[in-house]
Amino acid sequence: MINITLPDGSVREYQEGVTGIEVAASISEGLARNVLAAKVNGQVWDLTRPIEQDAHVQLLTWNDDEGKATYWHSSAHLMAEALEVLYPGVKLGIGPAIENGFYYDIDLGEEKTLSSDDFPAIEQKMLDLARQKSEYVRKAVSKADAIAYFTEKQDPYKLDLLERLEDGSITFYTQGNFTDLCRGPHIPNTGFIKAAKIMNVAGAYWRGDEKSKQLTRVYAITFPKQKDLTEYLERLEEAKRRDHRKLGKEMELFAFSEKVGMGLPLWLPKGTMLRERLEQFMRKAQQKAGYQPVVTPHIGSKELYVTSGHYEKYGADSFQPIKTPNENEEFFLKPMNCPHHCEIYKTRPRSYKELPVRLAEFGTVYRYEQSGELHGLTRVRGFTQDDAHIFCRPDQVKEEFTKVIDLVLYVFRALGFENYTAQISLRDPENKAKYIGADDLWEKAERAIIEAAEEKGLPTVTELGEAAFYGPKLDFMVRDALGRKWQLGTIQVDYNLPERFELEYIGSDNEKHRPVMIHRAPFGSLERFVAVLIEHCAGNFPLWLSPEQVAVLPISEKYHDYAQQVMSQLADQDIRGYLDSRDEKIGRKIRDAEVSKVPYMIIVGEKEQENQIISVRKHGLGDMGNMRVDAFVENFRAVLAEMLS
Repeated sequence: MINITLPDGSVREYQEGVTGIEVAASISEGLARNVLAAKVNGQVWDLTRPIEQDAHVQLLTWNDDEGKATYWHSSAHLMAEALEVLYPGVKLGIGPAIENGFYYDIDLGEEKTLSSDDFPAIEQKMLDLARQKSEYVRKAVSKADAIAYFTEKQDPYKLDLLERLEDGSITFYTQGNFTDLCRGPHIPNTGFIKAAKIMNVAGAYWRGDEKSKQLTRVYAITFPKQKDLTEYLERLEEAKRRDHRKLGKEMELFAFSEKVGMGLPLWLPKGTMLRERLEQFMRKAQQKAGYQPVVTPHIGSKELYVTSGHYEKYGADSFQPIKTPNENEEFFLKPMNCPHHCEIYKTRPRSYKELPVRLAEFGTVYRYEQSGELHGLTRVRGFTQDDAHIFCRPDQVKEEFTKVIDLVLYVFRALGFENYTAQISLRDPENKAKYIGADDLWEKAERAIIEAAEEKGLPTVTELGEAAFYGPKLDFMVRDALGRKWQLGTIQVDYNLPERFELEYIGSDNEKHRPVMIHRAPFGSLERFVAVLIEHCAGNFPLWLSPEQVAVLPISEKYHDYAQQVMSQLADQDIRGYLDSRDEKIGRKIRDAEVSKVPYMIIVGEKEQENQIISVRKHGLGDMGNMRVDAFVENFRAVLAEMLS
């Protein structure tokens, strides 16, 4: 007999060789109907795979990310089977699950293409095959047999994959009449797949190598219920309406210019006001928390980044060195602020009594993203980080880390991000060569992060292999109003850069000691944060943040003087806005203010001027009635105070 420990801590005894589906059936019939895969000691397995020894087991359903990934990977195999039926002779590349759905890279042969006209037939064939409830069957095969199979099938891309696999580690999965080279895992059978949608097709070079053949990448998504697919497509339509690139243009926040360069945003006046408000908000919070502002250059000597390790890790994929008239001199566009802050720390001797030293900067950095990966403000080549680095004693790490968590949560509350998970990103224990620094320092850093997250009661997930190359981190994964997940704030513990830069402080024992460095950026990148915020609130920014809080709209030119008087009264109360003095009808002025997402519209005409009042409209809600300016200001301040409380 073996012991199976479930996520709630309960332990059940089973016969050796029990499978995940049998464990599910022993718990409830409903769970057995809905379970998709089993997570055994941290690894996702097929439900039919025997468990031979004591194990921690989590049964994965559609509600688990890893359950969805297994479902979508299995759906990729189903789509490949459908494509082989519809397009005899098609050659298959790879077909992984992605964040939303899956794709398969295929080679249709010369002069053959797929278009949206072909999508319905593929979808229908997938559903026809799914109804057969074919089991996904795993089989271990020798490398020789695998090569023989795909040689006979004339599948060159599978043969290319096989070249890099070791004999004894190769498995096939078969469902229906389709067999694929695959590690798995998979769902029990195709009958779980009830709705399918081909989303789009794109070109993709085999193995991402531009010298290789370009294949057709077919993107798709599947669901266990038709209504789930319907709701997903509705969310996509809403996402299009909220697209930050569309709203950014309509609201005149930012722009891009080919002459300036791809991935280098131009902030327009209204967008700059928005950025400045965010910066002011953060500066005020940082000042209260004891941070000191600093400013560093946009470039640095190559040697700076050689010392920090950034050149070794990012040099080949970054902007190339800047040459000077001195042939021995090279500079880099700044990819990170942290090396500069290390040098600021070193400008004078430090005592244990003055630690922690907290240095903060809105620093612009530059990284060469591939042109195909650029996307509005979310993936750019030049961006500004709300970067800060805390230099502290080892005994201060957990306390400082906890304070940064408080700051991140304060930002999220103020901006309406309520649904988040803290991702504890640790080293990949199987590939330590990816990282710099000693094992004992990594262990200390990882332990401090885990303990701080526990003490704050954060909802957490742990991801191996997601740490920065110099230290573990806590990444805040935020879900927006459409349920999409974004990585925003980040906090990182670093014992390594202080070693590389030989940072020191004099301890109470009058000896030299190494400080610990904490990297933190609650916004992350201002560009990315603004993009996510625009889409989260559909451009309806919180009142305190909105670039223009009011629009004063005179009905005609006769009332411009009174409108200007109202505007001046509001400005005296630090309420931001503009006077729309255009020779347009009031309906047009209201529509334009609505499109620009201005929170309040103040309309003035004959009645308002005579009675020294204003007519107020709220964006998205309509008429709020007539009132005096001082009453509006009082109401405005109450709304503002509630938001920032």
